[in-house]
Amino acid sequence: MSRIKKLNEAALHFIKSPERNAQSDSTSVESLVADIIQSVRERGDEAVRDFSEKFDKIRLDTFEVSMEDREQAVARLDPQTRADTQFAIDNVSAFAKAQLGSLSEINVEILPGVHMGHRNIPLDRVGCYVPGGRYPLLSAPIMTIVPAKIAGVGEIIACLPPNAHEAMIAGCHLSGADRIFRIGGAQAIAAMALGTESVPAVNKIVGPGNAFVNEAKRQVFGPLGIDQLAGPSEIFVLADHTGNAGLIATDLLGQAEHDVRTRVGLITTDKTLAEAVVSEVDRQLQTLSTAETAAQAWRDYGEVVLCDSEADMLAYSEDVAAEHLQVHTADPHATAKQLNNYGSLFIGELASVVYSDKCSGTNHTLPTMGAGKYTGGLWVGTYIKTATHQWLTEEGVKQVAPPATRQSNSEGLEGHRRAAQIRLDRMNS
Repeated sequence: MSRIKKLNEAALHFIKSPERNAQSDSTSVESLVADIIQSVRERGDEAVRDFSEKFDKIRLDTFEVSMEDREQAVARLDPQTRADTQFAIDNVSAFAKAQLGSLSEINVEILPGVHMGHRNIPLDRVGCYVPGGRYPLLSAPIMTIVPAKIAGVGEIIACLPPNAHEAMIAGCHLSGADRIFRIGGAQAIAAMALGTESVPAVNKIVGPGNAFVNEAKRQVFGPLGIDQLAGPSEIFVLADHTGNAGLIATDLLGQAEHDVRTRVGLITTDKTLAEAVVSEVDRQLQTLSTAETAAQAWRDYGEVVLCDSEADMLAYSEDVAAEHLQVHTADPHATAKQLNNYGSLFIGELASVVYSDKCSGTNHTLPTMGAGKYTGGLWVGTYIKTATHQWLTEEGVKQVAPPATRQSNSEGLEGHRRAAQIRLDRMNS
């Protein structure tokens, strides 16, 4: 029996509807990004230098941050900021180590003489894109660099916009980046993907960014890997009659201040709570210092959905597959067990997205725009490839050669048939 919950749109009632659609609002930047990538392919560092001057209004002779500058950036951190940064690094490290411990290598004899297995192999070199943003988001480098370090990646390259706050350089350094470059935007993705005179080519690129960064990751994917294509941030709260309107509104606005395109929502079975949250959001916006951004996100992409039943509430949540999903119900753990589609789950009203965003230990680089239906977020396994191997004894060849030969023959693949049969023939002779 299918576990997929059927969505009944007639059972959904929008107390507040979003005025815009985040997916259709994604402006096409495909052509511009393609030109940037091609220019970096042809002209390397000089192209990167030109695009940095064009987009970031700065022209750098040297992109790489020296060890002296890295250490000075750390030294200039406020002591409490450094302590809090280290607290976050320690927590993310501890969780990543626990995740790594769950990954087992296997060797198994599936038939007499037929031995198979797999190894978990850290990537040789990864590129971590660290967004600049309107504020110095010190958690950003922690989330991409620390798990790579724990995974055992050979070399970790970090790129961040040249005008990023100095504290971001300190964050990259403390998190364990081997090399740090002052390059932002699509040109940073192109440089890490293709390699230039200064920047080495990587095997995989991770980390969030704006629409240009996202499109660049999409275009370079194939010869190298990417973590995901991340859209604007999202938070949804599932709540029944036990939900607290003030708490829910605070959490929604805490995420809405990220960006004017943040998608925020409440899915509930209680009309009184739904209406109270709308009122509470409007009230809290009056005193929120970041209200200019948060209010626009709430107006354009905020939604409050009243559902006829708990089953309808769960079905709508599964359809949304929110990046961050908070559960505020009478029995949040029981509710959580019925959910499968989300980026990261926050069970009970004491578990706020902000803790994960900053320092609690789970990763905040998560799938958006419905991608939670098929993938999870960044984790230590993102930096590891699981590769299979096999070896056979003569007894093993006797087990697999005859069916492989017959199958190849029936498919008309003579070369396959010969390769399958030759070892058996040599053994018999």
